[in-house]
Amino acid sequence: MVPVTNYQNILMNQTKKTNGLLSFFIRFGLSFLLLAYLFSKIDIQKMIDVTRSADLFHLGVALGLFVVVLWVLLWRWFVFIGALELKVPVFQAVRYYFFGIFGNLFLPSAIGGDIIKVIGLCKDCAQKPKVVASVLLDRLSGFASIVLISVTAYLFGFSLIDDQALLIMIVLLACGPTVVCLFLFNSKLYEFCCRIFNIFPKVKQAFMNLHYDILLLKDKKGQGVKAIAVSCLAQSIFIFTFYFTAKALHQDISIIYFLIFVPMICVAAMVPSIGGLGVREFGTAYFFTKVGMDSSVAVSMSLINFLFMVITGLLGGLLYVTTIPTRRLQHHPSDPAAQ
Repeated sequence: MVPVTNYQNILMNQTKKTNGLLSFFIRFGLSFLLLAYLFSKIDIQKMIDVTRSADLFHLGVALGLFVVVLWVLLWRWFVFIGALELKVPVFQAVRYYFFGIFGNLFLPSAIGGDIIKVIGLCKDCAQKPKVVASVLLDRLSGFASIVLISVTAYLFGFSLIDDQALLIMIVLLACGPTVVCLFLFNSKLYEFCCRIFNIFPKVKQAFMNLHYDILLLKDKKGQGVKAIAVSCLAQSIFIFTFYFTAKALHQDISIIYFLIFVPMICVAAMVPSIGGLGVREFGTAYFFTKVGMDSSVAVSMSLINFLFMVITGLLGGLLYVTTIPTRRLQHHPSDPAAQ
């Protein structure tokens, strides 16, 4: 007779597989439906023609800047790794960072890459709460930079873009990371919220350890400011990838519009989908048609930047695979080599 626990394990595994498939189909469905809607509204032939006539020099510049952004973001993560005194091999951190970029193509956008980094480093690291803290703070600094650049660009470009809806979106965007930071750095509030895990002492302790590690940054505010500055640099460079892609497509659009719109598009791309595909294109078409860009050209610009992501993601996956350490061969117990 099969033990009940075996049935429970089988049921749990089956549930995980079902949830995984359901998540994939939802993300795939969202990307597919948005792209189908866009392609039904735009002039596909015009999109193909403008892409074929793209200036290769400007495309090369855009791709080069995209690669630079990835290395700057890696630097940002290492700022937090150093500030938290997290002891992890540099090479392993780099491997999982680039493998996370590969994962972003299939998992729920940037959040999926964060999960890969956490799981990968936690396998061989005793400082698991610090690993989670470094990735979480890295993500929050990214949001902070998006808000700072969006607000700055909006203030300078308000006379060019008289759209109150954009201001509302920026304010809502700022609320998210602000609330999370208040929660993470306020001990009384954090401890109060963690009471819901009183019946799970180990889970509660894990969350409290995460909180204690994050509090280490209270005495290292300079490192937090440095990380946000690095993040602003990365965000600014990324904006120019869109700008030079537009130049490659023979578009003469003021940089101020890119400074305002691209951060918004980045946030939209975090909606669970296949690497942000569909959501990003919809956002790009929505914003840039406001300033005279044809929707076909806007979608083409976005798809080219997605292609950059695919190229670098595949290279990241290749780097991970080709640097997997040699494992000891598993032998059958009867094999003399196993003795």
